[in-house]
Amino acid sequence: MSLEFVDTNILLYAYDPSAAAKHNAARDLLARLVGEHSAAVSVQILQEFYVNATRKIAVPLTHEDALARLRVFSQWPTHSPSAADVQAAAELSAQHQLSFWDAMVVKSASALGCQTLWSEDLNPGQTIAGVTIQDPFHNTPG
Repeated sequence: MSLEFVDTNILLYAYDPSAAAKHNAARDLLARLVGEHSAAVSVQILQEFYVNATRKIAVPLTHEDALARLRVFSQWPTHSPSAADVQAAAELSAQHQLSFWDAMVVKSASALGCQTLWSEDLNPGQTIAGVTIQDPFHNTPG
C-alpha cells in the first residue's frame, strides 16, 4: 500500500469542530489513512499544525492537546527536509508556479514516495513530481 501525504489544513479541520462538513470529511479521511497505516507528513506539517492549532482555529487547542496530537502524527512516516530538498522545492516552485511552502509540501510527499497528497491548497487532479493532488473537500459544502 502506498503512503498518502496529509497537508496541514486536513489535520487542522480534523480537530476544528466549527469547520462543519470539512471537519467530518477530514476526520473520515484520517480515520481511513490511520486504519490503513498509510498517512505521512513532514516536519513542516508538524510545525504548521502546532502553530495553527494553538492559535488560529476557532477553538484553539491547548499546548498539551496539540503536543499529544504531534506525538501521534510523529509516529507516521515523516520527511525531514535536507538542504538539497529545499533547493529542489525552489525549483518546483518556479516550474509549477507554486508558493515555496506548497512546493516544499510536494517535495516532501515525493521524497516519501507518496502517490497522493491530500490538500485543499493545490489543484485537485494535478500531478507534480509524481504526486497527485487530491482535495477531500472538493465537493463538500462550506
